[in-house]
Amino acid sequence: MSGILSGKNILVTGVLTEKSIAFHAARLAQREGARVVLTAFGRRRLVELIAARLPEPAPVVDLDVQNTQHLDTLADRVAEHLGDDAALDGVVHSIAFAPRDALGGNFLHTGWGSVATSLEVSAYSLKALTVAVLPLLERRGGAVVAMDFDAQQAWPHYDWMGVSKAALEATNRYLARYLGDRGIRCNLVSAGPIRSMAAKSIPGFCELAHASTSRAALGWDLEDPEPAARGVVALLSDWFPKTTGEIVHVDGGTHMVGA
Repeated sequence: MSGILSGKNILVTGVLTEKSIAFHAARLAQREGARVVLTAFGRRRLVELIAARLPEPAPVVDLDVQNTQHLDTLADRVAEHLGDDAALDGVVHSIAFAPRDALGGNFLHTGWGSVATSLEVSAYSLKALTVAVLPLLERRGGAVVAMDFDAQQAWPHYDWMGVSKAALEATNRYLARYLGDRGIRCNLVSAGPIRSMAAKSIPGFCELAHASTSRAALGWDLEDPEPAARGVVALLSDWFPKTTGEIVHVDGGTHMVGA
């Protein structure tokens, strides 16, 4: 199959339902010629069912980014599904979590334990995941793309997840700095809000979504993950050979509209 990802091997995290950006990134990556491997956190059977709905069935490996053993063995477990072509050309990081008390307007009262969990899972995991698969990525260079939500603004109810996204943005820049000499590009897609499984865990999501979509110059559809997924696939491709440490906004223009 020809396409902008023809012949590439891509690892995609964060696929849980067909409404997730990660699912559509995997779907479009396959359509553009890539071989895709998915990861599952806890709900492996569910991810396998969703994977069967892709254009081509994709293998699934377990990954808990807080589990050192999972990270230490990830490269080998992914390589098992790549055959003789045991190299990765791209990684999609679509992982984020904050305990409920770190969201919903509780910012001033959130304890460090919940903040630490949010930062570890939502930001530090980008470094942890990238380093875990570095032996596969550096074989021929490639791209790491992570999902962001505009951390320039203090959004209603987003609280410590917003802080975690700011940490994710900084982590991306430092990864780009340290991995550039290995031919690895690191970029973010800052997407508009999507009514996904993750969105359901955010108290006050409707208010946050309205604050974002009401300012989108091009408009924004909460039910359509494909524009963001297209941004991910574009950054995975060779069409951005000298772009790294960047944040590409796919939000209908919300980020640049003041009011």
